Amino acid sequence: MSALPVVGAPAPDFTLPSTSGAQVTLSGLRGKNVLLAFFPLAFTSTCTREMCAFTEDFGRFQSADTVVLPISVDSIPTLKEFKTKERISVDLLSDFRREVSRRYGTLLEDQFFSNRAYVVIDRDGIVRWTYAEETPSTRRENAELLERLAALG
Repeated sequence: MSALPVVGAPAPDFTLPSTSGAQVTLSGLRGKNVLLAFFPLAFTSTCTREMCAFTEDFGRFQSADTVVLPISVDSIPTLKEFKTKERISVDLLSDFRREVSRRYGTLLEDQFFSNRAYVVIDRDGIVRWTYAEETPSTRRENAELLERLAALG
């Protein structure tokens, strides 16, 4: 596994398909804070809890002027089914080719899915904080993520 992007460096740009049906390009979100939340696989217990928590705190992330972009290697049909079944309000991004997970250093090559990891990007597209979980079964709480976003000012 390669390393997460360097704090203080520009975030590597990408375009991925989303469950909204639109393509999402990171550089198109300049002017807002962005939280990239790489997660291993839809329908797994920790991922389900995490996505439901993002839904519960959707308004708090919006108040922090932040776009939450959960990314997994699942296909769009799988992510749409997951989103519907769990009533997830955030759009999910599909990194089916695993290119973004590789570029961001989150892909577990031997398992062929991403580790759970977070990248906070400021309004200017600069990486301000990164965190990779020791195991895919642990996650950061939203309170901690919102604290990191509040620190951006």
